[in-house]
Amino acid sequence: MKGRTPLPASAAGITIAILAGVVLAADQLSKQYALGALTVGEPVQVLGEGLQWLLVFNPGAAFSMGEGVTWIFTIALALVAGAIVFIAITRVRSRLWAVVLGLLLGGVLGNLADRLFRDPGFAVGHVVDFILTPWMWFWTTPAIYNVADIFIVGGMISVALLVLIGVEFDGTRGTSTADAGETADE
Repeated sequence: MKGRTPLPASAAGITIAILAGVVLAADQLSKQYALGALTVGEPVQVLGEGLQWLLVFNPGAAFSMGEGVTWIFTIALALVAGAIVFIAITRVRSRLWAVVLGLLLGGVLGNLADRLFRDPGFAVGHVVDFILTPWMWFWTTPAIYNVADIFIVGGMISVALLVLIGVEFDGTRGTSTADAGETADE
């Protein structure tokens, strides 16, 4: 079965850039809204107890882990963003990979922007989190996150699935499938 032809390098790059820009804009605009409309530490019910807005500033990683080493998260985010851009330029020709990496890159850039430009200072800024889902608990802490986090988690799950099912960056399936020339972009 023949699939779609691989994307030209420019089309893959443009797809990734546009999606990353849309996610970055959505993340930063939602954070600006949260900063203007919410008071730190005061929850606002959106859908009863299941979804609330709660403005917090996260100096660490997920669930505020690693609060004393914020600069390491800044470096890690920059390295991930750089790796995605490098892979996008050199290898991605698959529509699925372009979409997944574009959305993931937008999420990474959203939190990286916070680390670089928010208080308390350059490279140690605190990430603005405001989406509270009390039913999602991690040990003893409810999940409080932002739009960028949604795309990072969703993007990483999608990357894992694409790798698991053997979709290559060019859209072909790995050699473990019966027809290595079949693409996943159909």
